Amino acid sequence: MAEAANRLNQLLAESGHPPLDPETAEKFVTYLTLLQKWNAKTNLTAIRDEEGILSRHFLESILCARELPKNIIFLLDFGSGAGFPGIPIALMRSDLSVTLAESQNKKASFLREAVRTLFSDSALKTTVHSARAETLRSTYDCVTLRAVDNMSQAIPAAILLLNPTGWLAVLTTQEDAAQIQKQASGIASFNWNPTHPLPPNTSRTLLLGQRQI
Repeated sequence: MAEAANRLNQLLAESGHPPLDPETAEKFVTYLTLLQKWNAKTNLTAIRDEEGILSRHFLESILCARELPKNIIFLLDFGSGAGFPGIPIALMRSDLSVTLAESQNKKASFLREAVRTLFSDSALKTTVHSARAETLRSTYDCVTLRAVDNMSQAIPAAILLLNPTGWLAVLTTQEDAAQIQKQASGIASFNWNPTHPLPPNTSRTLLLGQRQI
């Protein structure tokens, strides 16, 4: 397991980012172990090998967490799946209250187990909403989306769950970023940050925009 933590820190270093502290790295290793255990009996993620999980799911989510605005408090991970990027964000940002919205029963069950395992000994406010995100009554300072089933339908629903000056954070590809911006801007006015590679020298990117009143 120490090898997994070392490899994750190596990937961060290669991306120009500082390493995780030992306690956080240990949490990610625990998350990896739990994810592999559940993946052996149910289909949580298409990427199932350790290197793929570390280099795609974990690295991308950690880089996203480090780019999110500092003044947000309430975050919704829309269509959380196996917890990306919501769980890594919760591990990286102890100042946030994170809601993981997932309507598929098996994935929601995994998320509840992950929350019990990773956050039981801390004051982190991480909860699971085991239904469609659209049924939520709250609004949020930030809504994240990554690999949701139907992005064209998810974007309008996510915007409705944003506070008036909330942030939309979409982990996507350079190819799709412009279309997502166009769709979102047709629903509400946004001030978009420059796209941020996840990690550098790949087609993956973080699209981050703040809704304007």
